[in-house]
Amino acid sequence: MAAVTLLETLDLSKNFEGLQAVQNVELRIPTGEIRAVIGPNGAGKTSLVSLISGRLRPTAGTVRFKGEDISRLPAWDRVNRGIVYTFQVTSLYANLTCYENVALAVQRRMMGGLLDRLILGENRITQGTELALSQVGLTEDTHRRAGDLPYGHQRLLEVAMGLALEPELLILDEPTQGLALDEITNFCELIRAISKRATVLLIEHNMSVVLELAERITVMDRGMVIAEGTPTEIEQNVDVQRAYLGTDAAA
Repeated sequence: MAAVTLLETLDLSKNFEGLQAVQNVELRIPTGEIRAVIGPNGAGKTSLVSLISGRLRPTAGTVRFKGEDISRLPAWDRVNRGIVYTFQVTSLYANLTCYENVALAVQRRMMGGLLDRLILGENRITQGTELALSQVGLTEDTHRRAGDLPYGHQRLLEVAMGLALEPELLILDEPTQGLALDEITNFCELIRAISKRATVLLIEHNMSVVLELAERITVMDRGMVIAEGTPTEIEQNVDVQRAYLGTDAAA
């Protein structure tokens, strides 16, 4: 039985005053997959996921989620539908504790469930917050100010905030940046656990992480998809080696 497509883009393009950031991208991600998007600096990766998440409007083309055209929906509506995007640059409330940051995300998820809030109230918020913090290994930092965390832990806190929204599609932009080696190992275990209940779209330049985690890899260069395949196929692709794997390019 063929896998059900969760996310699909059709001829998706974005222009910035003549600069073609994304060019006719065709992307299909089935439910439950860990997909990585890689490419050199300026390849269009962040622009692509911004189009998917609704933070950019496409110049042309279509974004479909669970078969529905969401191309013109605002970002907040896409979050409500299950698309959550964690930024390449952390976007935390630095003066709030880790608990408070995640609790805000839990409350955001509950906004549509007034009855839940009235009946379950603080218990529901506490349970969701503590679960998300434990999933990323930040239980001991629950009452620590987000701004006082090491940068790598700030990235993990942002992932916890994403998980608190219970996404169907979790988009992670450079999540291992700033993490120590042992933290990267734990992060890979976390992503495998997340993929059992959510589809993961990963932008990542640590190729060891990409090759270990991704079931399929999409390679971009100059706004276009130049290759797509399994980790083995991508490693052996001459065009990919020329554009990315054989260089020290970083986004």
